[in-house]
Amino acid sequence: MRRKSMTTSVLNVLLQPTMSSRRDPDKVFDAIVAKSEAATGGDRAPIADFLDGMRTLTRCFSESPKLSPMGWQSVQGDLRLRIENRMRVERLAAEHPAITAEPIERPVFIVGLPRTATTLAHNIIAKSTAHRGPALWEWMFTDIDRGEEAKQRRIKQTERLVGTFMRLAPAFKVIHPLDAEKPDECNYLLPHGHQHLARVHMPEYRRWFEQRDALPDYEYLRLALQVLQYGRERKRWILKSPMHLDHLPEIRKVFPDATVVWTHRDPITVLGSLCSLVESSQVMHERSPDLHAIGETWLELQANAIERARKARVDWPREAFIDVPYPWLAAEPHEKVPILYERLGAKWTNADAATLSSVLARPGIGRQHEYELGRYGLSPRQVETAFGDYPRLVEKLKLE
Repeated sequence: MRRKSMTTSVLNVLLQPTMSSRRDPDKVFDAIVAKSEAATGGDRAPIADFLDGMRTLTRCFSESPKLSPMGWQSVQGDLRLRIENRMRVERLAAEHPAITAEPIERPVFIVGLPRTATTLAHNIIAKSTAHRGPALWEWMFTDIDRGEEAKQRRIKQTERLVGTFMRLAPAFKVIHPLDAEKPDECNYLLPHGHQHLARVHMPEYRRWFEQRDALPDYEYLRLALQVLQYGRERKRWILKSPMHLDHLPEIRKVFPDATVVWTHRDPITVLGSLCSLVESSQVMHERSPDLHAIGETWLELQANAIERARKARVDWPREAFIDVPYPWLAAEPHEKVPILYERLGAKWTNADAATLSSVLARPGIGRQHEYELGRYGLSPRQVETAFGDYPRLVEKLKLE
């Protein structure tokens, strides 16, 4: 599997002179903020704390010893998109105060370790006529309804971004294809989390975000959903990210009537696939990623996420969680997905059955995405030890 294109290698040579800007990351960041203000008509004052966090992220990226020229440019582009989006959302809320009164009722959060069919579950549930999952373009350009012409313009902008990324990192066409118009992860809106570590190995950034209060991030998520709902038909929001496992307490505070759909799969299988995905991302942003560091970091991140989530769910009503073993979606979807709908309090219709068949008809990754734990310095025993009794829980769920 080809992880990096020749174009990426050529661009790294051509962009080498731009690396000098890393010496002054604050100057780079200030320029991004100024451009974002000019582009959106936004104001930095109401989001000072948000910007402080993004400045810290910029510094951590700039200090990464293996960061490539292409990686540095990619990081700056992503930062600008995130800052522009936050300014746009805040400006809209100020211009249309009714936005903040929009009720976000009974949202569904799909969580689980990466590579546990969370994407499949998301695609199935979000496509129900009574449900709505924000598309990738909506996470990147969150806005009120401005008509079909404006919508198509944003979709095309997102398609260009996705197309460029896929050309530079062709492995993602196999591992995790992106589509501007399909529902995608909340990571594209939430400012901090593991998504940045998938680009660059940054222990300092990891220590920082694990100590910070993530509640404002989820308040921002709620505001973004209110913007997307304003003036449009109200539907039940279907949201998804493996990172939500780390933040169940914050979700409980901001979305007290949420339902959590938790997909479960043997972590030994999960970790090899996840590390392969991270490697494919880091190879575009770093020179010679440390494969053993990938294994060590992501094993610890995911084992900790499972432990925190299992402790946090004790504070939720039991009926707020729906546990979904991987075979429900991968082996028995026609039998089990209607049961999932019933537990969600959603009506299963002939249209939903047709949608399920359509989603399942998408070509799978099959053996195109092969991986081995040993490539990342891990063994099955290490994974089992890190996850404690969780693998036994997964096996028990499969038998129920």
